[in-house]
Amino acid sequence: MEKNTHTDKLIQCFSCIDLTTLNATDTEARGRLFAENVNRFVAEYPHMPSVAAICVYPALVASVREVLQVSGVKIAAVGGGFPASQTFVQVAEQECALCVEQGADEVDIVLSLHHFLAGQYEQAASAIRAVRRAIGAGTHLKVILETGALRTEENIRKAAFLAMENGADFIKTSTGKMEPAATPFAARIMCQCIAEYYEQTGKKIGFKPAGGIVTSAEALEYYTIVEEILGPDWLQPSLFRIGASRLANNLLKDIFSQDLACF
Repeated sequence: MEKNTHTDKLIQCFSCIDLTTLNATDTEARGRLFAENVNRFVAEYPHMPSVAAICVYPALVASVREVLQVSGVKIAAVGGGFPASQTFVQVAEQECALCVEQGADEVDIVLSLHHFLAGQYEQAASAIRAVRRAIGAGTHLKVILETGALRTEENIRKAAFLAMENGADFIKTSTGKMEPAATPFAARIMCQCIAEYYEQTGKKIGFKPAGGIVTSAEALEYYTIVEEILGPDWLQPSLFRIGASRLANNLLKDIFSQDLACF
């Protein structure tokens, strides 16, 4: 297959998915099912990459860890009072530390919007630093900016740098719990900030669009934004993720030209 064909790009997008379930009705059985589906997919399609991670609420981390057998697939937990971050810093610290104790490789938290939008930037920054310390250097920290609430380029830029400067390994667009969720407008601004931060510090920060990304065309739009602004080095799971629940099956349908419904 010729390098960087349309199908190659779809496969690369698939390999960067954080396969996500964040419903109030999620049970431990659902966490196990997600892990079983990933195990089965890898066994049935050995020439395909797996998804990058399974992303769940803290209460499901242990059940996913119990069942997941695929080396390299991460377990991500949303913590710190997700999705609103309206909690005490001490609670956020403890919850995120417990996620790691239960088996999470990555933790996704939300920027403290109640501080940020009030102009209390140090309080917002200190909350990120507190979680960073609580989970340890070996656990990836994704900070969700909730760009739909930030709205303006100025706010998105300020939030992106605040997150990167205070311990984020990734910056993420949205929780998926409010509208608008991920948008190309926010993605371009965030990727430009990541590029600037890399020029200033030499540190590569990852980018994760999430919320409302369902079709292959939508995934490819974010792939192209990353490719154009950050370059091909970022087009790998260590630096690019797509948070999604329905996208995986839609990508597989377009890759294999048939309905597979694996996830």
